[in-house]
Amino acid sequence: MAERDIPEDHADHADYGDYGDYGDYGDYGDYGDYGDYGDYGDYLAGYPDILTGACATGRRLVRDELEALRARGERAAEAGIGLRTLIHAHLVTAQAVRPRLRGPAADHLLAAITQAVDAFAEGYERAQRLAVRQEEAARREFIDDLLYGRSDLGRLAERAERFGLILAHAHAVAVAQGAEPYDDGYPVTRRVEASLLARFGDRRILLTTKDGRLICIAPGDESDVLRYFAKQAYAATDGGQVAIGRAHPGVGGVVHSYEEALNTLDLAARMHLDDPVLHAADLLVYPVLTRDRQAMTDLVRTVLGPLQQARGGAQPLIDTLTAYFDTGCVAAEAARRLSLSVRAMTYRLDRIHKLTGSDPGDPVHRYTLQTAVIGARLLGWPEEGV
Repeated sequence: MAERDIPEDHADHADYGDYGDYGDYGDYGDYGDYGDYGDYGDYLAGYPDILTGACATGRRLVRDELEALRARGERAAEAGIGLRTLIHAHLVTAQAVRPRLRGPAADHLLAAITQAVDAFAEGYERAQRLAVRQEEAARREFIDDLLYGRSDLGRLAERAERFGLILAHAHAVAVAQGAEPYDDGYPVTRRVEASLLARFGDRRILLTTKDGRLICIAPGDESDVLRYFAKQAYAATDGGQVAIGRAHPGVGGVVHSYEEALNTLDLAARMHLDDPVLHAADLLVYPVLTRDRQAMTDLVRTVLGPLQQARGGAQPLIDTLTAYFDTGCVAAEAARRLSLSVRAMTYRLDRIHKLTGSDPGDPVHRYTLQTAVIGARLLGWPEEGV
C-alpha cells in the first residue's frame, strides 16, 4: 500500500504488523450511509460491519457471521433474485467500505470479501438445490398420477398446466424402450429432450421416464412431434423400439394412450415384431383377437393342438405357418426365410394338413389357421401351456 494511504500518525508502521490501532473501527464513522441498498437491503444489512470487523484484526469470518450470510443467500434464492446481481451488490458495497480502511485493515479486505461472498453463494446454491429436488419430486408425483390415472381429475388438470399440458385437449403418448433402463437424468434422456426442444421449442410437450422407458406426451393434433421423438429415441437407444398410442381427449386421454403404447410394446415382444416404430392404430386387430381369451385358447387347442404329435413338436410347424403367412403364402420365399429347401417346405405344409385337417393353401382353411397361429403367438403357445 502506498504511503499516502497511511494516516500520518501511523506512517512509521511499515510492517503493518500491529492491528491494535485499527481494532476500534468506530473512528471510521457511522455506517448508516450504507443502510440503503435499494431492493437488496434485506440481503446486505450488516455486511459492511462484517467486513470491517474482520479487517480490523485480520481475522477470518466467524461461524455466526458465515451462517448469517448463508441464511441471507438462501432467502435471496427463495425470492428469485439472480445470484450475479447479488454478488455485484456485495462488491459495490465493499467498494464503499474500502475508503474507510487503512493499512493492514485495507489489505485484508479482499480476503474478507472472498469469505463473505463464498458463504452467501453457498447458501444461495443450497436453497436452489433444495428447490430443484422439490420440483423434481412434484414433477415425478404428477407424472405418476397422470400415467396411472390417480388423483382428483380436476386437481390433476390444474397441476398439468404447470408442466405445460392442457388436459382438456386430446393427447397422444409415445413410449420408447431400449436395451437398458433410462431415468430422467441419463444422457440418453437429455439428448432426446435437447433435440425436441431445439426442433419444436415450447409446444406443450412433456418428456419424462417411467419404469426405465422414455415417454413423450404431445398434443393429439401434432403427430410430427411424436414421429420426431420416435426417430430421436430410436437413434439414442441404439436401436430400441418405439410405440405410439392413439390420441384421446380429456384428462383420462393420456392414460388411455399410454396404456395403448405399452400394450403395443408387449404385443411386439409376443409377436416378434421388430419394426422400430409401431402404431397402436395399426395393430387394433390383435386386442380384438385376445379380448375373449377363453375363445382364443379353445381355437388354438382345437386347430393347432394336433401339431404336438409331430416328431419335433409343434413349434417347428408353427414357425413354418408363420413364415408362410408372412410371405403371402409363397412357399419358395417362406423356405428361404427358414433356410429350408422348397421340397422340405412343401413336406411340412403337407404334414400340417394331415395333422390338423386344414390345408394352408385353401383360402377357407387359411383364415382359421392364420388366426390360430396369431393366437398361439399371443398366448405364448406351445412354450406356455394354455
